[in-house]
Amino acid sequence: MPLSMIQRGEPGIIKKVGGKEETRRFLANLGFVTGAAVTVISDIGGNVIVNVKDSRVAIGKDMANKILI
Repeated sequence: MPLSMIQRGEPGIIKKVGGKEETRRFLANLGFVTGAAVTVISDIGGNVIVNVKDSRVAIGKDMANKILI
């Protein structure tokens, strides 16, 4: 299931990061790597703020759809 569909406060483990190589590299630099734990803090209009590797990161809906939990 994509990260954009997880409810606020619900933790998850990243199973796969999709998209082009450039997109995967960008997300990996933010901490979105396979096996990392993420928790959705806020969800506004599909855009999400997540807690990943002790950091809060805001990403758009299109990026959140590429991260599978």
